[in-house]
Amino acid sequence: MMRKPQIIVCGLGPTGYEIFRLLRQQGIEAIGIHDHPLPQETDHVIVGNLRSSSTLLAAGIQEAQTLVLAMIDDAVNLAVLVQARLLNPQIRIVNRLFNQRLGERLNQTLTDHTAMSVSALAAPVFTFAAFGNRAIGQLQLFDQIWPIHEEYIYEGHAWAGRSLDELWEDRSRMLIYYLPMQTHLDLVSGVLRQQPLQVGDRLIIATKPTVGSRRKSLVERGRQFFRWLKTLRQQIQSSVAVTLVLFATIFVATLTYTAINTDITMVDALYFSVGMITGAGGNEKVAETAPAVIKVFTVIMMLAGAGVIGIAYALLNDWVLGTSFRKLWQAAPIPSHNHYVICGLGGIGIRIATSLQENGYDVVAIEQDPNGRFLHTAQSLKIPVVQGDATLPNTLEAANIQRATALFAVSSDDTTNLEIALTAKGLKSDLRVVVRSRDAHFGMMVQEVFEFNSVLSPTEIAAPSFAAAALGGEIFGSGMTAGNLWIAMATTITPEHPFWGQDVKSAAANGDFVPLYLETPGDTLHGWELLGAELEVGDRLYLTVPANRLAQLWRVVESDLEFSPPSTQPNPQPNGRMSSPSPR
Repeated sequence: MMRKPQIIVCGLGPTGYEIFRLLRQQGIEAIGIHDHPLPQETDHVIVGNLRSSSTLLAAGIQEAQTLVLAMIDDAVNLAVLVQARLLNPQIRIVNRLFNQRLGERLNQTLTDHTAMSVSALAAPVFTFAAFGNRAIGQLQLFDQIWPIHEEYIYEGHAWAGRSLDELWEDRSRMLIYYLPMQTHLDLVSGVLRQQPLQVGDRLIIATKPTVGSRRKSLVERGRQFFRWLKTLRQQIQSSVAVTLVLFATIFVATLTYTAINTDITMVDALYFSVGMITGAGGNEKVAETAPAVIKVFTVIMMLAGAGVIGIAYALLNDWVLGTSFRKLWQAAPIPSHNHYVICGLGGIGIRIATSLQENGYDVVAIEQDPNGRFLHTAQSLKIPVVQGDATLPNTLEAANIQRATALFAVSSDDTTNLEIALTAKGLKSDLRVVVRSRDAHFGMMVQEVFEFNSVLSPTEIAAPSFAAAALGGEIFGSGMTAGNLWIAMATTITPEHPFWGQDVKSAAANGDFVPLYLETPGDTLHGWELLGAELEVGDRLYLTVPANRLAQLWRVVESDLEFSPPSTQPNPQPNGRMSSPSPR
């Protein structure tokens, strides 16, 4: 019998402590390390220098199976990683990293290393909330992220009285977990027995995500072109003004010279005026024979012309040799309607923007910092960006907030996010608003008081995935259901596998898991085909299982249990409340 895994969580900040608390709640043997005492935790926390070998040894680093590095500082996480691997070369590392490229390289270089990101885990749930979906997590399958939500069966619910087997076959959703009110029946048994849903029952469900239309109509393309022209007009206003002043100066000089000397033709006067103002010279006899007052006028025109020409050349150089024209050509116009406004182009903001754009939705970002880290990324993706303070009505109006579908207030400051959301609701009362809050409890109160659509905490969303990854392998989904941590993973059937030769429904009963789908060498099975399929060598079974039942599953599968990200074959059928880990 394999003992429970021993996990060390290093850095008990908001995210680290939530991971630590979840693991302890599931009955997992976990030790925390922090740089100062925590009043609420005295028995299972080692206090000391996080980078010190003595602190790690006191926490049992040499016997531990997994180390979770949860500090917000990448440099500290890397320092602890190196020290931990020197003390225990076989220990698994779950590493919270902000630098995505560094995380990917570490995953490729080090064995048993998983880099994860809070923003990458939280962003999809924020996105689902803007669609009106009260997601409690996500499941990553077939190059798509499926939102997971809970259906509570109340009196009059559309599913009240319907049997579980009816819902099982629907390919637009996956059933993850069943929480009956009056019995202890598991999901697979309920499906096989055609158990009807009763008032008080709860179902955890993953639904296939919707994708916006990527093709734009001719009318929309025309509107986009005219918006670009409007932006062009705003950009070149100063250049046009200087050019008009230059032409006016030349015109006044030409009229003056022809008026004082009728023998001078209009062409000669124009030639002299242009040469005089530009400094090129030519046909000076026009001024030489003129009265003294005209010579003074000529001097004034020369000085004024020099100033106007200097400004004109500077603007021309900026457009031709500088970046103004290139930025205008590359920049996407701000959408006019049915778009999503993202205030705060940080880690979560850029991921929300990218996800929405990839799925065919129009996006505009607002960022106050002109040197923001992700401004270049947004520009390369042709995401329009309004630079300004999103708490000001004028800035929101520049993003066409009155005709937007939803707004995300996802800056790093909770007070700023609240102010942005209230300002936006003041401009458009029916606007769907999703707000970021570091404190989950405070966020719940804010949502209730101000009636925002969703107030979400990235830490609360991401912690289950970190906890799931700490329990072993590459997890493609995880989440919380009724206080229980759930994990989505896959296992490959081998000749030594205890499930070999069993049908899926029998294996599910023995292993106490919920099957999602089965990949065979020639097909992908789900629904009733999945439950009746016999497990053969080479098959890959995707499933969800409670974290506190993993030890039981390990006893059944022993060392043959494998974890891997799902494949990219189409049309699966998932289930559950989850979040999928990916590098920051």
